Amino acid sequence: MPKQNPKTLIHMDNIKRIYKVGVERIHALDGIDLTIGSNEYVAVMGPSGSGKSTLMNVLGCLDRPTSGTYELAEQSTADLSAAQLAHVRNEQIGFIFQSFELLPKLSALKNVELPLIYSPKQTLSRRKIAEKNLQKVGLGDRIKHRPNQLSGGEKQRVAIARAMICNPSILLADEPTGNLDTKTSEGILELFGQLHADGQTIIVVTHEESVASRAKRIIRMRDGKICFDRPTNHRGNVQ
Repeated sequence: MPKQNPKTLIHMDNIKRIYKVGVERIHALDGIDLTIGSNEYVAVMGPSGSGKSTLMNVLGCLDRPTSGTYELAEQSTADLSAAQLAHVRNEQIGFIFQSFELLPKLSALKNVELPLIYSPKQTLSRRKIAEKNLQKVGLGDRIKHRPNQLSGGEKQRVAIARAMICNPSILLADEPTGNLDTKTSEGILELFGQLHADGQTIIVVTHEESVASRAKRIIRMRDGKICFDRPTNHRGNVQ
């Protein structure tokens, strides 16, 4: 496991997440040790039931571990109240989902603005910030369009713009190309590459090797454990 340093964003020590189903105890995460630094681009892979979705939920502060230590930006998440965790999710973590999760009655601009409503640090015009983010993902001419007027790729770009709106420390993407065709997926992955080049830390949960190969580090899970953790080379091959 990599050594902690001042640029460490995520540090997990012996994280376990146990669910009780009747009398049975399901070890969804079974002793996870993980360190992720600033500006890393990491792919998390594994078969169904491997624990990758549970890991994403814990990383995103959507769920608490049963035991173990999770430090985000050098702060223990165990010390945070539900309200504080909600603040962390809004300010420090940008979420991107396979199903886009856009509000159908709102325009692209209004969807992107949403996180700023709950952000006390924003003093500039929400509209201007949202417009800038939509331009950054190539949708400056689609700001008034509603989700049903956008293609799948455009919806995902709106979701990415929304995820980036509060300048999060971490971009957390769950199967971000799962509902997209190959050509559209390529465009989304190129956008991730640009964001990473600009300094963004990205964690992608995926079952697609082509998506994982774009990351700089691949983590594979099985039975709630990390069984593989290696960097990739510039061609996307594991070193």
